[in-house]
Amino acid sequence: MDTAREMEMTPGGKDERKRVVDLLAHADRAELSAPWENLQPKPEMYPVRGPETGLVMVRGRIGGGGAPFNLGEVTVSRATVRLASGAIGHGQSLGTDREKAKLAAIFDALWQQPETRDFVENRVLAPVCARIEQHKHRNAEEAAATRVDFFTMVRGDD
Repeated sequence: MDTAREMEMTPGGKDERKRVVDLLAHADRAELSAPWENLQPKPEMYPVRGPETGLVMVRGRIGGGGAPFNLGEVTVSRATVRLASGAIGHGQSLGTDREKAKLAAIFDALWQQPETRDFVENRVLAPVCARIEQHKHRNAEEAAATRVDFFTMVRGDD
């Protein structure tokens, strides 16, 4: 499989690509910069779009099922790059960090290539996934510490 389109058409390919793009968007800049510095040789790449910063309207629903409404705007950065191999990667993140969006796009494109997929999975995505899981676990522990068990006492006078 040489292109992202071919991988998305394979069973499970689209879900995997979604997982990768999601993890790259949640990565910190340092989590992307360190592996990029260690990557040798650096791939030849060409910018297709950006990196650029803009606004996106965020929509919400009251109670998760009510009528949608415009909650407000958030700042986002995005980038698209094409590697010399032809792989195209997309990166986006909340905020104004254009370099982070560019690095996310590069790693998305590198993930699509069989020869660099393991590097991206092990050096970029695994640490991000571990940090997110640790954060979820810590939040669950903090919430469990405040849990109150209510019970009903039966009074003797029926």
